[in-house]
Amino acid sequence: MSSTLDMPSLPPVTAAPVTLTSPTGLQANAVLASRRRLVIVLNVATYLLLAWLAFRVGAAGGWTLVDAVMYVCFLLGTPWTVLGFWNALIGLWQLHVARDPIGAVAPYASAGDASAPLAIRTAVLMTLRNEDPARALKRLETVKASIDATGEGAAFNYFILSDTNKPEVAAAEEAGVASWRASVDAKEPGAGDRIVYRRRTDNVGFKAGNVRDFCERWGHDYELMLPLDADSLMSGDVIVRMARMMQAHPKLGILQSLVVGMPSSSAFARIFQFGMRHGMRSYTMGQAWWTADCGPFWGHNAFVRIKPFVEDCDLPMLPGKPPLGGHVLSHDQVEATLMRKAGYEVRVLPIEGGSWEENPPTMLDFATRDVRWCQGNMQYVKLLDLPGLLPMSRFQLVWAILMFVGIPAWTLMIALLPLATLHAQSVPGFPSGLAAGLYVTFFLMYLSPKIAGLVDAMLTKGGVAQYGGLVRFLASAVIELVFSFLQGAVSTIRTTIFMIGLLFGKSVVWGGQNRDAAGISLTTAVRNLWPQTLFGIVVGGALCIVSPTVFYWSLPLTSGYLLAIPFAMVTASPALGVAMKNAGLCGIPEDFSTPPEVAAVMAKA
Repeated sequence: MSSTLDMPSLPPVTAAPVTLTSPTGLQANAVLASRRRLVIVLNVATYLLLAWLAFRVGAAGGWTLVDAVMYVCFLLGTPWTVLGFWNALIGLWQLHVARDPIGAVAPYASAGDASAPLAIRTAVLMTLRNEDPARALKRLETVKASIDATGEGAAFNYFILSDTNKPEVAAAEEAGVASWRASVDAKEPGAGDRIVYRRRTDNVGFKAGNVRDFCERWGHDYELMLPLDADSLMSGDVIVRMARMMQAHPKLGILQSLVVGMPSSSAFARIFQFGMRHGMRSYTMGQAWWTADCGPFWGHNAFVRIKPFVEDCDLPMLPGKPPLGGHVLSHDQVEATLMRKAGYEVRVLPIEGGSWEENPPTMLDFATRDVRWCQGNMQYVKLLDLPGLLPMSRFQLVWAILMFVGIPAWTLMIALLPLATLHAQSVPGFPSGLAAGLYVTFFLMYLSPKIAGLVDAMLTKGGVAQYGGLVRFLASAVIELVFSFLQGAVSTIRTTIFMIGLLFGKSVVWGGQNRDAAGISLTTAVRNLWPQTLFGIVVGGALCIVSPTVFYWSLPLTSGYLLAIPFAMVTASPALGVAMKNAGLCGIPEDFSTPPEVAAVMAKA
């Protein structure tokens, strides 16, 4: 007889499967990791192939010092182009091949379609420093009116945060806000209390310090804030939809809208934003597909969750003196990395429409803005060792640095081109076909975001019609392509000179920006652009002597230097801007079908 009891056998105990997801719980970390591994493999393989081809060209006839320097410059300048190529290609695939691109890239977006009233409060902030008060306030008034039209106006309050240090501008700001509040009170008694004006006498911390001051004084009264720049504009529908996304997903820390340019009478701005407009959609979609919860923050036209922003996103004071020490200038991406470190997602909503800004009206204004970004991004060198950052967030800082490091590298390559050509002529059997193929391949990759944007518009139903029809669209594309090469050359020299100046302590001055189209005189153009012209004459002249064939091949790179002065003057011409506007050239969708918010701010007072 058995001494043991006969017990039924039980199945073995197994642990419940655990799915690790991003903070919102919307995407599995394993899925995001596989996307990032794919992007790494594609980029590294492409980069190594280009590096190997460039090595073969440089090694022909034996390495010289010039060859070695140019090769190092090529290695430094190529990564940005390679990633841009793959971002654009992935984005184009998502837009026109993938079954559910928004579901794959922005799974939180469906929450914006909810109909329940908003239960969270948002502070809409406009930061000012010596801007045109009437122009800025008109935009904020339009934003408020558009939000009120949705029926959700009670969930939003408005703050004008001024760092203005010019007494006459400050007086105009105060008078403008007082008038606005009075008009609001006249329609709805007491409603003017939802509009607050505050001016600091010391702009410590610049814009980031301005926003931080708001958070410390009023942040506890709101769950979200929506920072706007003086040139920002958003539609109420988009704002409310994004607020609902933030409400539905408490672990969304920052939600950045896809900001596009507004219609402009400036020829420079029209051409620039035409290229940006059709190129951004595929690029941003591709980038958002793999950066996902570690996305970008551009500092405006974005929702920010205040509590973690206050508790976890305070910017460190950088060691040393300016230009690279002191307060962080390009605060936005640093705040994004700190928000993600705190356990909140940072996302970009890759849907076009309802979020606008103004682009610089002239080449000189554009260059001024560019060097501001350059100094701010170079400060990230001192932030790479911040403890606790996610690998993707740390990559975002490195990538922002490489964006500008590659500029002087390419400038030096062009400067050395005559010497490299002279050496190549002395090498029997120099692989000129390989060199030309590498040159063409690189340019196609460099242009790939633009090409993908053109293809996207043509494949999208009604896409080309939004730009005024096929003829206007193709003509505008040709104009913008030529423009981009000329504009790029002018910018690279300016940025290179500025980066050299950073080594000797040169720093930018932050103030109000010019936002109106105006001409540039010959004197002003010569005073600002003689370095570009001189550089072009020296390099172009040397190439003409050494090899006229190479000179002609180099024109996409060098013509911008030679034409810098007339290029800046022509594209700043108000007459050309008016002519292009009348002809519908380089127009954006808002030129041909103007949203009411855009029409309101563009209407003459």
